[in-house]
Amino acid sequence: MDLIAGVLAGETRAVARAISLIEDREPEAEALIDALYPHTGRALVLGVTGSPGSGKSSLVDRLIERERRAGRTAAVVAVDPSSPFTGGAILGDRLRMQSHAADPGVFIRSMASRGSLGGVAAATADAVKVLDAAGYPTIFLETIGVGQTEIKVVELSDIVLLVLMPGAGDEIQALKAGVMEIGDIFVINKRDLGGADKLREEVEYVLSFKNPQGDGPANPIVMASALRDEGIEELASAAADYRARLAENGGLVHRRRLRTERELEGALTRRLHELLDVHLDFSRQIHGWVDRLLRKSARPYALIDEQIRNFLKEARP
Repeated sequence: MDLIAGVLAGETRAVARAISLIEDREPEAEALIDALYPHTGRALVLGVTGSPGSGKSSLVDRLIERERRAGRTAAVVAVDPSSPFTGGAILGDRLRMQSHAADPGVFIRSMASRGSLGGVAAATADAVKVLDAAGYPTIFLETIGVGQTEIKVVELSDIVLLVLMPGAGDEIQALKAGVMEIGDIFVINKRDLGGADKLREEVEYVLSFKNPQGDGPANPIVMASALRDEGIEELASAAADYRARLAENGGLVHRRRLRTERELEGALTRRLHELLDVHLDFSRQIHGWVDRLLRKSARPYALIDEQIRNFLKEARP
């Protein structure tokens, strides 16, 4: 079966092969994405982020169970830390979601972050497009952890679930530092632990400063326990309601437009960097340029202007 036709038919091996081409930056990957692009835009992309140990994978596992009971398929892209030796993902997808590893209606893929900011692999956006074109109605995008750079999740997700747990000690400090803007729905997992109600009160307090004008949908707070399968229905309902409100006020269209703009900007930046490398031998020459600056025999912006002029001469047909 042709690879594009296989992806559009939802054929698992074709989807896996397509994502491998993207991760490995094979020459045919860009043409593949262009061919699939008209078939994207239908899936709901749920970003799931939170500190390590907060139970993100367990929550996703429970949400997938719900989707499967309703007869719907689902896909997961779990962005893991990279091995310093192989560049591959250290955490294994099937180790984290054993109950769905053999389910043909669930596609799970671990992708290495490869040093990318926010723990988001450079290829993740295109992998989501492949899964969208393959017909998965819900795509879960789970990240390594939470932090300032995790804002990258927002650029790829329609709705972001920020998972917190009581007793971690630094939840609200992280929220006050700016992570608050990432979350759309706040999930307090392990609600049976002591301090869950206090954490909810603290989240409510911080949320009161997030949108004082009330010009967007309110951020739900859901108390859950993935281990006990509690609060999952409430979480799914909160996500559905939040999506409906975003669609009603134009927020969903705005988010997807912003996401497309940033993806286009990133692709253009990468392509320009490749052109610089081709015409200026950037990767090899940069060390010499640094030496010139350290010796004070060149000035930084004058050096940049000089190289741009050289680039334009080289690139002119």
